[in-house]
Amino acid sequence: MRTSGVKLPPKTRGISKSRTESSKRPFDIDVAMERIREAIKPFAKAALFELAEDGFNSVFEQLVACIISIRTFDEVTIPTARKLFAVARRPAEISRLSVSEIDRLIGTSTFHEAKARSIRDIAIETVKKHGGSLPCDAEVLMGLHGVGPKCANLVLGIACGQGRVAVDIHVHRVTNRWGYVQAKTPEQTMVALEAHLPKRYWVEINRLLVPFGKHICTGRLPHCSTCPVLDMCRQVGVKAHQ
Repeated sequence: MRTSGVKLPPKTRGISKSRTESSKRPFDIDVAMERIREAIKPFAKAALFELAEDGFNSVFEQLVACIISIRTFDEVTIPTARKLFAVARRPAEISRLSVSEIDRLIGTSTFHEAKARSIRDIAIETVKKHGGSLPCDAEVLMGLHGVGPKCANLVLGIACGQGRVAVDIHVHRVTNRWGYVQAKTPEQTMVALEAHLPKRYWVEINRLLVPFGKHICTGRLPHCSTCPVLDMCRQVGVKAHQ
């Protein structure tokens, strides 16, 4: 596994020695995951996980939902995906819709026109090349129009049960803020987590850190005083008054 441009823990740059060594215990990912499972129980589930629990768990459905979710809040993604699937759910059904019809159905999502074209292209290719059912194959998914590593890994993890790390903005921000990894981009964070995170957490980390990042370890003004892992978190980039 290539780790060029990525540094792994321990991470102490920009943090005082007393803050990282005197007041913080070593970061224990098992303890962190256990605590976060409890902390996120009051919050809504991450969009693709909720849709999968509602029965939209095929590779194609998960991939379409992930495309809808790009740069779109979960609160919008879930009803938007359900609206589309209520009209057309299988690749053959969606392939028979026009781009404008798909665009109308997913119009509440960001960049919906481009997404509508991608969704229709993927549906047509699924019918023509894969007999109407997308395989659990990373190379195939990454070769589809509009599909990047985050969506491919998330779909393979949820729909196929494969051990894949899907890094969105929440996973990227939180794991770097912890000091668990140190990477500048989500792509670098994915590589770092693949090298450092126990594989049993590869799928779950996205399920947990999306609601955790939305409600507790937020982008601006994180709620550090109520954070269940404050005693381990290095608070990289967090100002002292927060």
